[in-house]
Amino acid sequence: MLRLRIQRATWPRPALILTDTPRPDCPECAGYGGIEREYGHPDTGEYAGSHWDPCHCWNQDRRWLLMPLPRLSRRHRCAPNCLCNEPPF
Repeated sequence: MLRLRIQRATWPRPALILTDTPRPDCPECAGYGGIEREYGHPDTGEYAGSHWDPCHCWNQDRRWLLMPLPRLSRRHRCAPNCLCNEPPF
């Protein structure tokens, strides 16, 4: 069963996409979509990073493009901390 939601994507270009979400009552991932496993260095046992194992209750690659969003031209972009009256406000 699909549990769809609308999401904003930024790569490869801005767009609105329809995507599947993890099952909220999944007993394995508790609705997070996966399990993060931390691991240690084999010799010292100190923290060396973590792995993300996706859960079987959803497919993170299942997504559909709804609508591409326009890119702002450089001419209309404001500098950081600038009060600008050009669209978008």
